[in-house]
Amino acid sequence: MTAAAPLIRPAKLEEAEEIAALSRTSRAHFLPYLPQLHTPEEDKARFRNSVFSECEVWVAEEEGQIVGFCAAKEDWLAHLYLRPSHVGRSIGTQLLGMAKDRHHTLKLWVFQKNLPAIRFYVRHGFRKITETDGASNEERMPDAMYQWNRCR
Repeated sequence: MTAAAPLIRPAKLEEAEEIAALSRTSRAHFLPYLPQLHTPEEDKARFRNSVFSECEVWVAEEEGQIVGFCAAKEDWLAHLYLRPSHVGRSIGTQLLGMAKDRHHTLKLWVFQKNLPAIRFYVRHGFRKITETDGASNEERMPDAMYQWNRCR
C-alpha cells in the first residue's frame, strides 16, 4: 500500500515557526557545508516578519504534519524545502508545480555545491542564467541563478 499524496495548501501565518524550523532542519541535513549565520529565533522572526509578508507560501501536509513548503514572490522562488525523510516522493515536484502554476517565469538561486537541487530544477525545466563566486550572498558560497519560463 502506498502513502496518500500530501495535501498541498496555502500556509497559515501561525505555522511560520514550524516552517522556519523545517527550513533549518532541511538546510542542516542537505547543506551541511553552509555556515549557520542565524539563531533558530532569528529564523522564526524572519519567516514571520519577512517571508510571510513578502511571499506566497504553500505547504505539503501529511497526517497533520508539514513535510515541505515553498515560497514565491513576483518571479522568484525564494524557498523550497522538504523534511529529509520526505525527499524522493514527488512532494518537491508538487510544491514547485504550485509555484509554476502561478507564474510565467520563475528564477531562483542555488548553491553550486547543491548538485541534487540543481538536477531537480534542471529536470523541471530550469536553465542556468549565471554563476557567482558567492561574494554577494550572505553565506559567501558560490551560487548560480536558474530560470524557468512557461512555454507559450
